[in-house]
Amino acid sequence: MKFAIIVFPGSNCDHDAYHVAKHVLGQEADYVWHKEVSLKGFDCVILPGGFSYGDYLRTGAIARFSPVMSAVVDFAGKGGLVLGICNGFQILTEAGLLPGVLMRNKGLKFICSQVKLKVENNSTPFTNQYKPAEITDIPIAHADGSYFAEKDTIKLLEDTGRIVFRYCDANGQASDSANPNGSINNIAAIVNEKGNVMGTMPHPERACEADLGSAGGLSVFKSILRGFLK
Repeated sequence: MKFAIIVFPGSNCDHDAYHVAKHVLGQEADYVWHKEVSLKGFDCVILPGGFSYGDYLRTGAIARFSPVMSAVVDFAGKGGLVLGICNGFQILTEAGLLPGVLMRNKGLKFICSQVKLKVENNSTPFTNQYKPAEITDIPIAHADGSYFAEKDTIKLLEDTGRIVFRYCDANGQASDSANPNGSINNIAAIVNEKGNVMGTMPHPERACEADLGSAGGLSVFKSILRGFLK
């Protein structure tokens, strides 16, 4: 399997994503500069975290117009797997590949911490290696991670199983105290209607090796690989 790691000016988690794909999973991976216009030969595209274009205007607002995004939209439209992590999630919403928007954290401060997530849907291409309702530990690192969408959109996401991860406590309860950024309904990750595009504010690529504190995110990448090998 071959992963494309998109690199925007200001990306800083591209090496983490590359390391997981190449050295943890043992798959092919290449960096793709944001000015490229083709994703031919790739099987999965990762938009990594960071601060693309310095987060000017809005997070992801400028990166959304990078030349490579036309190829990402086309790739997703043809059913290709696209994973947006943190800033990548923000870019996907700006590009219209996912609904909603990521707003400033409720405390108006950057948060870097380990959080607990409940797997709300383990039948997506990104979560098929998790158990139903599994609780896992994955870190977050963001200032604009509060997910918001209109009522009708939230209802649609809830009703159609498109909420993939939800912030929770140790017992799997989605409470205000377990919500680090004020995301509506404790939403941490969602997928598009077809299920081939996922946006996640928590960083699964930073939780793929137990020696680093958690391997709770590895199942995201194992799920992607399993779907490819089927």
